[in-house]
Amino acid sequence: MTGPSIAVAVVDAETPGNVGTIARAMKNFGLSELLLVDPPPLDPAGEAYGFAGQAREDILPGAREVSFDSVVEGYHTVGCTAITNEDANSHVRYPFVTPADLGEELAGVGGAVCLVFGRESTGLTNAELARLDRVCTIPASDEYPVLNLGQAATVVLYELRRLTVAETQTPEERDRAEPEAIEGLHEQFGEFLIALGHPEEKRPKTRRLWRRLLGRAEPTGREVRTLRGVFRRATERLRE
Repeated sequence: MTGPSIAVAVVDAETPGNVGTIARAMKNFGLSELLLVDPPPLDPAGEAYGFAGQAREDILPGAREVSFDSVVEGYHTVGCTAITNEDANSHVRYPFVTPADLGEELAGVGGAVCLVFGRESTGLTNAELARLDRVCTIPASDEYPVLNLGQAATVVLYELRRLTVAETQTPEERDRAEPEAIEGLHEQFGEFLIALGHPEEKRPKTRRLWRRLLGRAEPTGREVRTLRGVFRRATERLRE
């Protein structure tokens, strides 16, 4: 899935460390444009750079200080907040979308997108949210739904990774065994049932259950070879 260019804006951050944490999360998930509205001082020897990891080399020093107006005017904006309205009686924090669903929605946006995060203590104000195009919230415990600013940004960016990361360090697909190898395992299992003395009338059902189990498991080639070896040795032992 591909999508628009996505920037991150942090409004009136209260601690430099959270700015650094957000920059690091951006680096983790393939984003580079960091916008800061009324930021705290970001000392290269301070905690912002200390928390930024490799993002201290590019994203953090390349961050631009901008006005809230310029963010609203220049991007399709998504305001991230922990507190939402429960129904359509108020449209400041409703309707909202979760990060898990946001990626599919943003894939259809033609222009540049900006994810907007607010203050650590109070988040985005109603007046700020009223000017943004979309509201996003992370489902969490009703008893304590408020995440740390850096945590919230990391969760949202993770859910958008299919739009922002071309390739991860993990394989996208499993190395599923070849159909012939899997069929051979089914035959090996059938031989094992015979050697075991499993009741003949129950064997067809047992083999169907085994086939369905393997169908869900999608074993790798190595897993199939290992299981075939186990069943072969067990069958030989039973026939001694």
